[in-house]
Amino acid sequence: MKMNRLLIAACLGLLPLALDAQMLDPALLTRPATDAWPTYNGDYSGRRFSTLTQINQSNVKGLTLEWEHRVTDVPGDGTIVGGKGSDPAPNSSTPPEIKATPLMVKGILYFSTPDNAWAVDARSGHQLWHYFWKTTGGIHIGNRGMGIYGNWLFFETPDNYLVSLEASTGKERWHVQIADVKQEYFSTPAPIVVGGHVIVGTGGDSLDVPGFLEAHDPETGALQWKWWSEPLKKGDAGSETWPDEYSMRHGGGMTWIPGTYDPELHLYYIGTGNPNPVESGRSREGANLYTCSIVALNVDTGKLVWYFQGSPHDTHDWDAAETPVLFDGAFEGKPRKMLAQAERNGYFFVLDRTNGENLVTAPLLKTLNWSKGVNSQGQPIGNSEKEATISGVLVSPASGGATNWPPPSFDPETNLFYVNTEASFSVFYLTDTDPHPEGYAGAEREIGSYGTELQAIDYKTGKAVWSHRFPSSGFPKGILTTAGHLLFTGDGSGHLIAFDPANGKILWHAGLAAEISNGPETFLLDGRQYLVVAAGDSLYAFTISQ
Repeated sequence: MKMNRLLIAACLGLLPLALDAQMLDPALLTRPATDAWPTYNGDYSGRRFSTLTQINQSNVKGLTLEWEHRVTDVPGDGTIVGGKGSDPAPNSSTPPEIKATPLMVKGILYFSTPDNAWAVDARSGHQLWHYFWKTTGGIHIGNRGMGIYGNWLFFETPDNYLVSLEASTGKERWHVQIADVKQEYFSTPAPIVVGGHVIVGTGGDSLDVPGFLEAHDPETGALQWKWWSEPLKKGDAGSETWPDEYSMRHGGGMTWIPGTYDPELHLYYIGTGNPNPVESGRSREGANLYTCSIVALNVDTGKLVWYFQGSPHDTHDWDAAETPVLFDGAFEGKPRKMLAQAERNGYFFVLDRTNGENLVTAPLLKTLNWSKGVNSQGQPIGNSEKEATISGVLVSPASGGATNWPPPSFDPETNLFYVNTEASFSVFYLTDTDPHPEGYAGAEREIGSYGTELQAIDYKTGKAVWSHRFPSSGFPKGILTTAGHLLFTGDGSGHLIAFDPANGKILWHAGLAAEISNGPETFLLDGRQYLVVAAGDSLYAFTISQ
């Protein structure tokens, strides 16, 4: 209703000209992005598939660098300074790393790093404004980006504030606290705007606190609803999977990564983090719902509609926060509304997104050794002999996972799911033998890996149709597919690569100054298709030479 009121107000001339001119059409979020990239994954589905074809297999070799923009988190002349800290100084001794996928609306790119937000001209790479947040603390591990509602931007800070800025100027509108940094929460997700809700989550590793997701009013920042990823007391749904209230209230389950949304079902889907204590289940016998789960929430109320837990009673730090990708198609001869996730624990899952029914469970790695198989609900069955011990036990994958937060892609033309994976090994050691350990109760020594591999997975079987093993290792990279029959991703040597999504043939590559650090995106601007990707502290924009 609030978006409707805004639209009416704009028509009546009751809003500032900037808001009227920049008004984001919410319909853009329900279809593949073309002349905008208005949310973290381009649209609500999480497929990261573009219908644009101007850059295609016939001309991709003509793709050249149009501009490069390098950022610094040092406040300069004209920087807008806000925040709760005392000193507007750089918050890190290292260059900022752009893990955000920039939004692109009306020819302007909006993106963020921890404590910083920028607006950059998408045609030239010229900076329009820079906002700097004076932090009070928090772990500055990364920031996934921003959300937009009309002319209002939203991003989260490491010390757990949701900040709203004017898109046209970078001026702060308001900020509200999401969580207490003294409890060692720290916020990394990109806010997702659904109707009149700004949906935000948070992270946290060190101290045993419960995870949550919440929605805020875009006009005022007021809290609308809050969903906890664990039950809070005995008798609550899921409480039977924890031994007591203490373990529930210290149980983890962070909401690190933005989710996806089905406007027809009115459901928001998100993956939750691992339970605490980490790498030991000594004080939390049971499945530990709703950690390591894909959950479907009613977007207006935050009420849980269904869940699927991919790692019951996780003891290896394998969160399930990876993007849940939405698509429609045939399964066993019947049309289905589906959700697919490549999970950090080394499994690929396909669910019916209307009810959470498991359709496919398949291993991503041949080296996977922590489970005994799969139960009748499609859940992996953990092997207790692969839990951390004082003397150590060899496990694959390592805690970093078979994959991680960088986004996958689903191409509706090939009907393949694409994800970068790593077949890694670690020895897990139990380091805290207390009956009630806190924080990290285990440690690991990484032994090595077989390297990173791009997989093209048939969602009907969970098996790879083709794969490409990169000669150099590296953190799995984000992926973009397009109707130009192209797949863009990166390797561990600083290359941006275009593949044929049908067979994995390399069609083009470019060397960057660092490994790509976000998910590539593409959009049409002034009749030209751009490809934009981040690598370290720089954004790169490519187009076809004219």
